[in-house]
Amino acid sequence: MGILDSIKIRSAVVKHQKGNHEEAQREYEALYAKGVVSAVYMLPYSVLLLRKGGEDNYQKVKEILKKAEKAPDMSPDKRQQLLMNYAVANYKLGEIDKAIRLMEASHKKSPCGFTYQTLGFLYIEAGETEKALSYNQEAVEYDEEDPICLDNLAQTYYRLVGDKEKALEYFEKAHEIKDTQIDTLYFLALYDLEKGEEKAARAKLETALEGRFSPLNYATPEKIHAVLDPLKA
Repeated sequence: MGILDSIKIRSAVVKHQKGNHEEAQREYEALYAKGVVSAVYMLPYSVLLLRKGGEDNYQKVKEILKKAEKAPDMSPDKRQQLLMNYAVANYKLGEIDKAIRLMEASHKKSPCGFTYQTLGFLYIEAGETEKALSYNQEAVEYDEEDPICLDNLAQTYYRLVGDKEKALEYFEKAHEIKDTQIDTLYFLALYDLEKGEEKAARAKLETALEGRFSPLNYATPEKIHAVLDPLKA
């Protein structure tokens, strides 16, 4: 990889970091088409495509990451990010069992916040009640101030165990730490509606819609609008 390619990579990554996603994607695509293999841009490129969504983008992510495995600048930390992104792409393509196996292997090798967040959510999505409860409790013990892990444990109680009272305890803890977290706001809005507090629910749902959605959000814009729109009628 030459100096000019390094400059182009830096330019694309900076644009991505500044929120200029369309231009960053064009530059990532040009680098990829040229055959430049570097984890520095291929990993954020995969994240951008995951966030855009769609089967074609998820398939592209898998293609990019398979090539990125051979990148000369691949490090243990970057490889863990690669595995997580690859697992998410598989999950979004309907291969949740494969995604879970990948994340379990990653966790076994090197537990960290990212693996706890991702695998904890995948267990919920797979309906694995016992695994989800045990693992997400472990995740909160690992980092009791991680709002995603707290939300995962809350969703486990809410969606799988059916204990809304216990779930609320963790949703509220997650909200105290990060009051813009999309899934947490969505579920707390449901609690508001159960109490007849439509104004509070509407405020939370509108804030949630302003967030940046990821492939690991339970609350999609469609789900949020399904609850919010009738409140505006």
